[in-house]
Amino acid sequence: MSEQRIGGTTGSAQIPNRTTHITGWGHEVPAATLTNADLEKIVETSDEWITTRTGIRERRIASKGETAASMGALAAARALAVAGIKADDVDLIVVATLTPDHLMPSTAVLIKGALGSTRAAAFDLSAACSGFAYAYAVAHGFLTAGLGQRALVIGAETLSRAVDWTDRSTCVLFGDGAGAIVLEALDIEAGQGAASRPGTLSFELSADPSGAYALWIPGGVGEGADPLIKMDGATTYVYATRTMAAVATAAIERAGLTPAQVDLVIPHQANIRIIEHVSKAISFPMEKIFVTLDKYGNTSAASIPIALSEAVAGGRLKPGDVFCTVAFGGGYTSGAFVTRWDADPAHGARAAAVDPSTIKIKRPEGGAKAAEVPAALKALLDAKGR
Repeated sequence: MSEQRIGGTTGSAQIPNRTTHITGWGHEVPAATLTNADLEKIVETSDEWITTRTGIRERRIASKGETAASMGALAAARALAVAGIKADDVDLIVVATLTPDHLMPSTAVLIKGALGSTRAAAFDLSAACSGFAYAYAVAHGFLTAGLGQRALVIGAETLSRAVDWTDRSTCVLFGDGAGAIVLEALDIEAGQGAASRPGTLSFELSADPSGAYALWIPGGVGEGADPLIKMDGATTYVYATRTMAAVATAAIERAGLTPAQVDLVIPHQANIRIIEHVSKAISFPMEKIFVTLDKYGNTSAASIPIALSEAVAGGRLKPGDVFCTVAFGGGYTSGAFVTRWDADPAHGARAAAVDPSTIKIKRPEGGAKAAEVPAALKALLDAKGR
């Protein structure tokens, strides 16, 4: 994997005298819940089949008007509130998504407008389920290079609009949601080594084009464009189990740590069997791995920031704790980063001050197709009052 590494000759986050740390966090998920029992009504499947093979019991589905941008903006607003800063204190907005509202403009630009930011650079990044790790690394590089002081890093997805609801092998897996963090530059004090200093310690990114068409959305424009997810499940599963363990191990080693010195692992929430395999491969107990898969399914680039936000709220991270995130996605891509947490979890209460009615995405007259509910789900959600 060495030829695929990003991050200089060592992959270390130890740029002289500066690193980054997380100071704000937040997430947003749709109110509409689609259970395994609901799926039994539209495809040939069962709760038992889905649960035993994936660990998923339900997922959230975006209602009409909810998009990657609208959910991402609300998650970002909460992250800003938790960090105690304003939108114009941010220098960069990076959105990881494979389900943008539009091919152009970027979802990041729409979120910037909803937040009332007037000065941040903003762009989208596409690395599938590894997108948040990639976006974190890009923002880290931007800040440690001295190009800014603060960045919003967002993962946001409406995968329900990219799913073939007649294909039981894929439609049971995915859900919608968004998560965000505020990442700030942090000056390293003299004599502070990676063994004790707070903030980002290491990262690892990889890409393997041999799997480009094992998990993909043909997409494109013009005649024959296909917007729905295609997956070779068996091939993807085997590659994911091997790669996630390797990438997590590499990131932990680059931080100068062993798995025993890591307090929490927050993996991409794709499949409980994959997570259990990673647990065994890196000798890390499942009770120290944070799982939200049962509630939200696979939310791609949003899964790690949603889980991170919930982990803090649930008391799973306290100042001084080291956590590792690890993800795998289409491309194939993979990514991991290791951070020593130094924020006060109590600041999470500040997110409650955000009024969702004040965070609005500006749309052209007539709206946008990105905000429509798939026909296969509309009647089902209407019957549930969503």
